[in-house]
Amino acid sequence: MFPEAGGMSRYAQYSHGPLLGFIASWANWISLITLIPIEAVAAVQYMSSWPWAWANWTHSFLKGGTITTSGLMIVFMFILVFTLLNFWSVKLLTSFTSLISILKIGVPALTIIMLTVSGFYPQNYGHSIHEFMPYGSAPIFAATSAAGIIFSFNAFQTVINMGSEIKKSRKNIGRGIFISLLISGVIYILLQSTYITAMKPSTLAATGWSGFDFNSPFADLAIMLGIRWLSVLLYMDAFVSPVGTGVSFAASTGRALYAMESNQHIPSFIGKINQKYGIPRVAMIVNLVLSMLMVSIFRSWSTLATVISTSTLIAYLTGPVTAVAFRKMAPNFKRPVRLKNLGWMAPLSFVLASLAIYWAMWPTTIEVILVILIGLPFYFYYEYRAGYVDTRKAFYSSMWMIVYLVFISIMSYVGSEQFNGINWIHYPWDFVVISLASLVFYYWGIKTAHVFPDFYQAKELNDTVKVDDDD
Repeated sequence: MFPEAGGMSRYAQYSHGPLLGFIASWANWISLITLIPIEAVAAVQYMSSWPWAWANWTHSFLKGGTITTSGLMIVFMFILVFTLLNFWSVKLLTSFTSLISILKIGVPALTIIMLTVSGFYPQNYGHSIHEFMPYGSAPIFAATSAAGIIFSFNAFQTVINMGSEIKKSRKNIGRGIFISLLISGVIYILLQSTYITAMKPSTLAATGWSGFDFNSPFADLAIMLGIRWLSVLLYMDAFVSPVGTGVSFAASTGRALYAMESNQHIPSFIGKINQKYGIPRVAMIVNLVLSMLMVSIFRSWSTLATVISTSTLIAYLTGPVTAVAFRKMAPNFKRPVRLKNLGWMAPLSFVLASLAIYWAMWPTTIEVILVILIGLPFYFYYEYRAGYVDTRKAFYSSMWMIVYLVFISIMSYVGSEQFNGINWIHYPWDFVVISLASLVFYYWGIKTAHVFPDFYQAKELNDTVKVDDDD
């Protein structure tokens, strides 16, 4: 409906006005600005684990899971490269990411085949629920947010945030999102299954899963199984893949910041588009500097990952609410794609996103929410400059999100001990409370959608959409 640069930072503003639009775009931007340094940190972290004698100089890049000063310089270099590869044209970016994509799909596929051939022991899954989930079900949910699994599927955002530059957007945006999630899901599930079934039962019986402490799990497993050439390939791919992802998100982050300027809540010069290349170059430079600042403060991959996952999910909360609200507000808008099951998909999505925020565990939840609230002075400053037009109305339309953030913070604190809470509400009743309360916030959000001036901008954009052909 709205194919535009930085789209995920605009949709909530179309349906609920500038305050919710700012909260959603700021949360989304925080997640994206953190993605650039985390991929650089990942590349440097894998470099520091290279086992070859000629690579001993890389071992000083990481100490105790934290990037050292020398490693930080290499991280800065990677962030600069990520930005420069996006600086001249989308065509250069596309050619680079296409090459990286081949490696990111081909190497895992080869790993799955080779490890399966070397050994296949399905009995490692266990013969009972207790053996299948030796630590219970709660750690599975915790890993979804805290261990970066949600973060691993986040690449589909690039397709949305570059919507205005995608040809035949009616079909290709949907295809890009679906194919991205499908490939990620298939590869991750097969890789995890292969890891479990490739381990010799005798080795597993001697130490248990907790007895394995690999620096680079699949490469170390390949060495254990005697496939050394595969371990070399995996060590190199573990370095190349984060570089490819970092390049992609340098593009997406620049367009998200450009969209925030379109919302008129940051300085206008940041959103300036280079006329020759059609790229928000100033936004990319701002992101470059802030990415370097971010990684200078947070030098741990795990810390950056928790910030990304939680802030991303807070931004995602507005998606199902806005989608359903637009069906009521704008029934006559052009809809190139019609989701027949949106009536139940949207509330389910909202509930799942709420649970995943909770899974990030206390105090990460409140820390990320505070980072998001830090951006509000920008919003109120530009509202002051605009004469506080519709500010009260915007506050009313955003109240559901503000109260929701307070609610999920309190729930994270009083929730079960499995998620670092004080255990006032025991597991799994904490899930029940969050699910039911989330449905209340979801319907509250739909009911408080209003027509703001931004709604008419959405209509103008929607008028440019072609539904009857592939152009």
